Amino acid sequence: MRKAAVLRKLGLIGGMSWISTRSYYEDINRAVQARRGPTSSAPMLIENLDFRDLVGLSSDEDWARAAQVLLSSARRLEAAGAGLILIAANSMHRVYRELEAELSVPILHIAECVGEEMEAKGVKKAALIGPRNVITGGFYRRRLVAHGVDLLPPVVEYSDQVERIIYEELIKGRATRPAERLFKTIITEQAQEGAQAIVLGATELNLVIDVDANVLPIYDSARIHARRAAQWLLEEDG
Repeated sequence: MRKAAVLRKLGLIGGMSWISTRSYYEDINRAVQARRGPTSSAPMLIENLDFRDLVGLSSDEDWARAAQVLLSSARRLEAAGAGLILIAANSMHRVYRELEAELSVPILHIAECVGEEMEAKGVKKAALIGPRNVITGGFYRRRLVAHGVDLLPPVVEYSDQVERIIYEELIKGRATRPAERLFKTIITEQAQEGAQAIVLGATELNLVIDVDANVLPIYDSARIHARRAAQWLLEEDG
């Protein structure tokens, strides 16, 4: 009888929020189970951070502190045997380079995964929806542009509403009708502006935006990121 291949081990920095971390855990395990059978699950280490210590970052000093928190977490995962690190939050990829420079294992960049998938699908013009620091931040937008995606200007007029929904509702797992209506309005307006697709720049947005049935194709950063992580786990599975 052929011995089953031993999978690599994944390290997930989560807790930002735990709602999206739960989705990552489920999506990665479902992908591994679909490939290897109903009794299989994903070898994974999870460092669940306290988001209270990382929310509302604004100054350079705040972000420097956040970088050290995430770096310490990544180092613990690396020391425990993780061969690839994931940060389960779009906004925290602002400190990606600081972590990349200090670790000996790779970090899978969420926007890079999204950009590669959009390029493969031939998307040339898209809109990015999420918290203010993501939709305006060069650290995220540059990754998509590098894959040939022309991004519409940030939808800043809705920023306060979007951030309130994310940080007061979605991180608690609450999906409300008013939130669903707001995002339908945003997506409709972006389609009218010429967007061919929508990128979800917050890992909780799939709670209120129907990824599979909308007026435009929806690129859910969390699901894409998790799927790529599962692919990495399965690469050496014969």
